[in-house]
Amino acid sequence: MKKNNSINLIKDLSNANGVSGYEDQVLEVVRNKLATNIKTEVDSMRNMYLYPENINPQKPILMLDSHSDEVGFMVKSVNKNGSLKFVNLGSWFPQNIPAHKVRVRNSEGKYIKGVVASKPPHFMKAEEKEKLIGIDEMIIDIGASSKKETVKDYKIEVGAPIVPDVDFEFDQERGIIMGKAFDNRLGTAAVIDLLNELSTEKFGLNLVGSLSAQEEVGTRGAEVTSRKIKADIAIAFEGTPADDTFRDQYDAQSVLKKGPQIRHRDISIIANPRFIKFARDIAKKHQIPFQDAVRIGGGNDGAKITLSNYSVPTIVIGVPVRYAHTHYSISAYEDYKNTISWAAEIIRALDSELIAAF
Repeated sequence: MKKNNSINLIKDLSNANGVSGYEDQVLEVVRNKLATNIKTEVDSMRNMYLYPENINPQKPILMLDSHSDEVGFMVKSVNKNGSLKFVNLGSWFPQNIPAHKVRVRNSEGKYIKGVVASKPPHFMKAEEKEKLIGIDEMIIDIGASSKKETVKDYKIEVGAPIVPDVDFEFDQERGIIMGKAFDNRLGTAAVIDLLNELSTEKFGLNLVGSLSAQEEVGTRGAEVTSRKIKADIAIAFEGTPADDTFRDQYDAQSVLKKGPQIRHRDISIIANPRFIKFARDIAKKHQIPFQDAVRIGGGNDGAKITLSNYSVPTIVIGVPVRYAHTHYSISAYEDYKNTISWAAEIIRALDSELIAAF
């Protein structure tokens, strides 16, 4: 894994527009980053399947999964004054949304910039200033002054997808990356980096990648990809929410620069404990830092994968991401590198006998 290649991969994936249901631009980036010996297939839901050429039907299949979508919004209606009403795609805390820039896709595929707005405080009554603002009270202002201008000139229609307007940045001196959609473009980058690195190696498994659509609206894509791939074992990669800015050092389980996180449970999955033990032992053997997490919320593609093909041993490995499900994410590049190193050593050590024991 070359540093510049990985940073550029993460940058291009982060900058791509790809809210749930509209992942096409993300997949186009992936096509341009894959090694030539990896073939792709895309279904009508925009799930992408990645197949290295050296697949051996006698070997078990290891599914490397990430979801390709990001949280965003969709145009609900156009107001008389040309502003846009919108709904969320994926989970947002409403107070994180106002006063940020967004990009709205018009009917020609061009993204128009706008600002999420609400009633200015100058026009609010005292009680309004104390009230939490709901998404239904917010608008997006693209600079238009009438509905006709928005529809005819800007060519924005009801149902248009909306993404945060954020550009990726890399602080090389401090090893910090910042951008949008690290949940889950970091996971997507991990799948690509691993396939590019390992597709020419020989070991006891077949690797098949899946970039599953629409995870943020109910892990929908993984239900399809897991049925198609029929994996024997799986690793789901995530940009996992960091908790180190509001929990103390004894309670935090997703801390920047302390390694990737392995998730024991969330509300959607109890990960395979035998596979978890194997993965933790591999990390200790190779002196790769990692963090254990027991989460009371959240969900991931691994939940759908583990229920497929008459049960699939699955673990979830995540790169800590501060401020997931907001416009701006912050992560440490060394955590991403350790994610790749850890997963690669897990893959190299697995074989049919071990998988059967899980």
